Amino acid sequence: MAVLLHDLLLGSLDRQSGISLQRQIYEGIREAILQGHLPVDARMPSTRALAEHLKISRVTTSLVYERLTTEGYLYSKSGSGTYVADTLPRTFHRDPGTDESLEADRLLSSRGAEITRRVTGLAKAGGAFVPGVADTEFFPFHIWRRLQNRYLKRNHAELTGYVEHGGYRPLRDALSAYLYTSRAVRCSPQQVIITMGTHQSLDLIAKLLTDPGDAALIESPCHWGAPVVLSAAGLECRPLHLDLEGARIPEAGVAEGSRLAFVTPSHQYPTGSIMTLQRRREWLSFAEAQNLWLIEDDYDSEFRYDIDPLPSMQGLGNKNRVIYLGTFSKVTFPGLRLSYLVVPEALADAFSKGMTQLYRPGFLTLQAAMADFILEGHFATHIRRMRAVYAQRRSRLQSALDAYFGGDIQYSPGQAGLHLAVKVGPEGTASKMISAAVDHGLTLRGAYALDPRAGDDNLLVLGYGGIRDAEVEGAVRRLRCLYDAVR
Repeated sequence: MAVLLHDLLLGSLDRQSGISLQRQIYEGIREAILQGHLPVDARMPSTRALAEHLKISRVTTSLVYERLTTEGYLYSKSGSGTYVADTLPRTFHRDPGTDESLEADRLLSSRGAEITRRVTGLAKAGGAFVPGVADTEFFPFHIWRRLQNRYLKRNHAELTGYVEHGGYRPLRDALSAYLYTSRAVRCSPQQVIITMGTHQSLDLIAKLLTDPGDAALIESPCHWGAPVVLSAAGLECRPLHLDLEGARIPEAGVAEGSRLAFVTPSHQYPTGSIMTLQRRREWLSFAEAQNLWLIEDDYDSEFRYDIDPLPSMQGLGNKNRVIYLGTFSKVTFPGLRLSYLVVPEALADAFSKGMTQLYRPGFLTLQAAMADFILEGHFATHIRRMRAVYAQRRSRLQSALDAYFGGDIQYSPGQAGLHLAVKVGPEGTASKMISAAVDHGLTLRGAYALDPRAGDDNLLVLGYGGIRDAEVEGAVRRLRCLYDAVR
């Protein structure tokens, strides 16, 4: 502490100043305490040691310590020394309730307040029943490290700058081929834009294709992220209601003034429904007629179990109005923060330039490693392996729900993805279970609805991606206890 305080004070002392050294040292120590640089109960150097380090009189340091002790910044222990006090002088105490200008909602803009109000918090890394996370236990990190190390050598210095032209070209080539074979997405590499997460993809779309005051149509219920990002861009978010075939085509009045429609046709979040082929074609015709950009979020289509995949909306026919979103988070791990969007050919150049202008993206070495991960077959191998793992885990969860709940609940078929949507009753049961879940060792999420009248307040989203097989039954047993406790 003596050396650290010496360095702190020595750098700020001005021996030529008209301000006395005693006052400068006093103010330096006081500021260090107020800023937390000197932690509570930290032992201060003796007045002798401090005087020797600063090459000043011990009388000066003694007077400084005496004043700081009197004012409540320091306290002494007989025979032990001087320490930083755990309370501040009364003159520095502030009653938060007396200064309304410091309230968060007064400091933030209207947009900032709306963003922070909606956020439900980032998901935990795993456990029961965290939705939207993958099981990283099976991810081949040894291969991933080798691929990354390949591009972290000095002879790849060209990969250490900013990304231009929409991303690393070999990765865009690899994605173009992969998406065509796996999801019937038809695109050239130039149409693939690499981003850092779906939130950034949506932000880029909103900023390049809409103006503040425009409207966006969003499925309700939905993942909270889409309305947060689009609202922050100044858009009015309007709900798209669901039926057994997927998101319904809105009435003319609802669609008026809309520039975007956000849908999850391959696996609706959170209900788990799959949009029919007929409804997909209706949406394509509607988007064309309304001059509407159709955002197709294909967030977890790699994992499907009881059905053959339906082709993407982008690949069905007229793809000039569809923007396709994909992510690596569900296949690899969320912290990778690597995703992509496929834009119509007419927008490819503009989106490439917009990405560069707005975000100055980097991480070329990461993109290069992902390109090799796909091209060398590791990506497809990992998907096949995890599809089998998740299919078994889903079956375990369904069997446990049947055993412990019987007909008391209803859950989605779970034909794709990493979660089941569970309807519980009576009215209000879901919200009570979410509030009390932590006491039962569970993490529960509900449905985020744009329209609170939609009747989705009794829906639980049970993620099974991050829970181990052996823990499924015990987690469902605790879920049943929680259900009984709140009714």
